[in-house]
Amino acid sequence: MTSSPSLLSRLVLGVAVLGPAAATLSLSSCDKLGVSTDPGGLVSAAANCPDVSSVSAIMKIDWAKEFGIEAKVAGSVKAGVRAAVEIKGFAADLDAKLVTACGNLARDLGKDGKYESGGQACKAATDAIAEIKGKLGGSAKISLSFEPPRCSASLKAMADCVGECEGTLDPGMAEVQCEPGKLSGTCTAQCSGRCDLEAAAKCDGTCEGSCSAQFSGSCGGQCRGTCDGKKSDGASCAGKCEGACSALADGTCGGQCDGSCEMKAAGQCNGTCTGSCSAEMKAPSCEGEIEPPKASAECKAACAAEVQGDVKCEPGHVALVVQGSADAQLAATFRAAIERNLPAVLEIAVGMKNQALGVAGDVKAVVTGVEGTIKTLKSAPEIGARLSACVAVPFKAAFDAAASIKANVDVSVQVQASVTASASASGSASAG
Repeated sequence: MTSSPSLLSRLVLGVAVLGPAAATLSLSSCDKLGVSTDPGGLVSAAANCPDVSSVSAIMKIDWAKEFGIEAKVAGSVKAGVRAAVEIKGFAADLDAKLVTACGNLARDLGKDGKYESGGQACKAATDAIAEIKGKLGGSAKISLSFEPPRCSASLKAMADCVGECEGTLDPGMAEVQCEPGKLSGTCTAQCSGRCDLEAAAKCDGTCEGSCSAQFSGSCGGQCRGTCDGKKSDGASCAGKCEGACSALADGTCGGQCDGSCEMKAAGQCNGTCTGSCSAEMKAPSCEGEIEPPKASAECKAACAAEVQGDVKCEPGHVALVVQGSADAQLAATFRAAIERNLPAVLEIAVGMKNQALGVAGDVKAVVTGVEGTIKTLKSAPEIGARLSACVAVPFKAAFDAAASIKANVDVSVQVQASVTASASASGSASAG
């Protein structure tokens, strides 16, 4: 067995350098678990902790044998510690994404610097946006249109994880369900829902993307034909575009649709079908909530964190229009920076938001529950003390990670909102 270096070093350093009282003060996480903070006893306990620094290490431990606890309790603790480690990794990945996305946006808008966290980078981006909007003048009108990102998680990955975590199922054999209407994959039969087209094609429904002819609807790109009944030869159109639309189209299309098609009726989909298929969907993934019906709360939380960490996002597209600006060149710089960098921010603010917050809440609840289970081991206080000492570090990290996820989702939404004053449910916004 290997020791837990971070916890052990804190304990030993507290006793050897600062004395027993200081070591006791450093063990607030153990206090919360109802464990004695006697420095000598806890140093001894920590020295015998197995390695819980990674999922692979956690899964190798026989928790019932290692700690002398019942199999049911051991299973809950094991999955709870796994969930704690998984969410720590997910939170770190999410933060890194925002450091890049918001950092690039801030730098493109003149806020040079090295950003250490997503919150710091997004604060710089929000400040830069506010400064430029002020320079554009009070008469400037800004409108933002965007096609939202499509983020999906693998059903196979969830099934594999649940099977391994539960230990009673063969990996991949767990029955996993996707939120109705959110299942995506290749449909070789009749698709009902949305078809993300591999190439431009006829769309019998609502076209989102671009339309070559006979278009009628909103257009975030260049409108060729008429805009609100007036001739438009490739200009932006804040109203109803009829004719052709180069990007961010949302309407009916009698020509070729390049993007996605919300189908009026079931039909052939040459691309990725999201919704339902009259035959079995191939390579299925889920854009919504994934529910493994036969799994403990601890394993559900652990696997949701793992799968969300590997979620795949198709970036959305953004179009910004600035009218009546006091500085045309600055307006062009602003537009280019937003259109180039905001899609990466929207992956978190829109594409991953609900699932990320859900995972954070679930893992917090699971860790809290496992802490409560450990407290009930009153008949064997030595076992409870050792177990508490061994899980204290990953559990503390899990609470920190959940808070980080919420904070990063919040700041990503703030960046989106700062571009314009309001946004509609369809993904359009405008502000003056």
